[in-house]
Amino acid sequence: MSNDTNSIDMSSIERRQFDTLIIGAGGGGLRASLQLAEADLSVAVVSKVFPTRSHTVAAQGGMNAALANVSPDNWHWHMFDTVKGGDYLGDQDSIEYMCRAAPKAVYELEHFGVPFSRLDNGKIYQRAFGGQSQNFGGDQAARTCAAADRTGHAILHSLYQQNIRAKTHFFDEYFAVDLLKDDEGRVLGAVVFNIQDGQITVIEAKTTLLATGGAGQLFKTTTNALINTGDGMGMAMRAGIPLQDMEFFQFHPTGIAGRGMLITEGARGEGGYLVNGDGERLMERYAPKAKDLASRDVVSRAIAIEVREGRGCGPNKDHVMLKLDHLGEAVIQKRLPGIRQTCITFLGIDPAEAPIPVFPTAHYTMGGIPTNRYGQVVVPVKDTPEEPVAGLYAAGECACVSVHGGNRLGGNSLLDILVFGRAAANHIIGYLKENKYHRVIDDEVIKKVVEKVNRFDQQGSGDETVAGLRKELKQTMEEHCSVFRNKEILKQGVDKVEQLAQRMKNVKVDDQSFTFNTARVEAFELENLMACALATIHSAYAREESRGAHSRTDFIERDDKSWMRHSLYSFENGLDYKPVRTRPLSVESFPPKPRVY
Repeated sequence: MSNDTNSIDMSSIERRQFDTLIIGAGGGGLRASLQLAEADLSVAVVSKVFPTRSHTVAAQGGMNAALANVSPDNWHWHMFDTVKGGDYLGDQDSIEYMCRAAPKAVYELEHFGVPFSRLDNGKIYQRAFGGQSQNFGGDQAARTCAAADRTGHAILHSLYQQNIRAKTHFFDEYFAVDLLKDDEGRVLGAVVFNIQDGQITVIEAKTTLLATGGAGQLFKTTTNALINTGDGMGMAMRAGIPLQDMEFFQFHPTGIAGRGMLITEGARGEGGYLVNGDGERLMERYAPKAKDLASRDVVSRAIAIEVREGRGCGPNKDHVMLKLDHLGEAVIQKRLPGIRQTCITFLGIDPAEAPIPVFPTAHYTMGGIPTNRYGQVVVPVKDTPEEPVAGLYAAGECACVSVHGGNRLGGNSLLDILVFGRAAANHIIGYLKENKYHRVIDDEVIKKVVEKVNRFDQQGSGDETVAGLRKELKQTMEEHCSVFRNKEILKQGVDKVEQLAQRMKNVKVDDQSFTFNTARVEAFELENLMACALATIHSAYAREESRGAHSRTDFIERDDKSWMRHSLYSFENGLDYKPVRTRPLSVESFPPKPRVY
């Protein structure tokens, strides 16, 4: 295809029209699509993998909701724990909305067919998870509704089956390249292509929802699948939308050491605990009350400190051990069957007999595309704090509502995608009642994006490869933006990522390869990762405090006076900031105070 956009044969490009385009088929996308399809709207779901391969399937431990099936609980306690867990950076109106909606979200899933584990009395089983409490910081709560240790798997499959029943239209194994916008900034759909044969399709939509998941592939060692490349975030940035709070990236305390596979927090919720090379229960030193069920950033830092100070395990003293063997084979097989099989398969270790080597590993993107609690993408504009982008929504890990603040509590991610996937769909239903007709998309707008589909096989001298740059990027982020950070290390990271972004211009895809379309997808994924990396490293370098998962050794205290604000990074304006919404919907706000467990 020529670089001359006038030579593009528009008649050869398939064009489809829908009320709503949803990009991403994980829990957030499928919860939204189900709501819309049941409202008799035409819905297209584009996914680069078959929907049940989306990353929600990897969520293990459970979903938080104050059902009080095991111990006393209410949504207000859940809200407090979420605000505290996020180190007071979360928007309290959104947090209240999520925690109040949680029980209904769980009961909806139950009716959709999710096979939750049960108590003897028939109620949904709930396990203890990190950062949970009764009575605003009191005794440990049991709030996490679980389907053994395969909760995300159960939810995703149930949602997919419900969508098939509701006749949602799926574009399986299609890759979304970029959003389509008109002169007024209204989003009107996207250009996608079939990964198998390269066929380009223009999907025109009155509303578009980004539900593309996180960007864990930024880091060398991660719990995230290869598909988690921040595609929606990259698309948003190229559409002129900033990313919010990208410096806050969660490192899960218990990834399998050196490999990254997730060992659910549910393992500690069932009674597992961490020991160092001296055989000590190390969390007693860092969180005397909550111990192994402190929030994730606290546990991750504790493990990193133990290893750094020479109390690690193994010949290289580079990890700690998670002990489950004292629970007994029956409990492990009933509550943690997937974890047991993972350890046997990949480590040759049966956790019913021996401890598991673990170390913090990149896990979850707290930041993302800025939205309000209705799922609308919102951006600051002159003289107003923020304004919705007409026709554009986001939900799930690619979005930043912000309910997780500086650190997400375990069990709140599945809740987030379901509550705000549903909320976005409900707002879309209302929006479409007032915006009933498709708007005309200028052919020149479409041509520019269509031309981009073939960009990577036309440009560059060929001296840069996608695989080489991606490997360098992941290593750079691992070394310069990990559990602990300081000015010097971050500055080196900023310079390296900027250089890598410049080298993207010399990437060329081998168009003779029989896997050409998948190679082209990998090039686009790298472009999206590079956008996320720039937002993450710049935001981290600028934030001169320690808060949640952003831990600076040169600024070890939280600074509410200067840094109680959300970061915003865009290609056009670099870094900007906006205030945290500290006023809830119906209750008193939780003012910042020291966060101890």
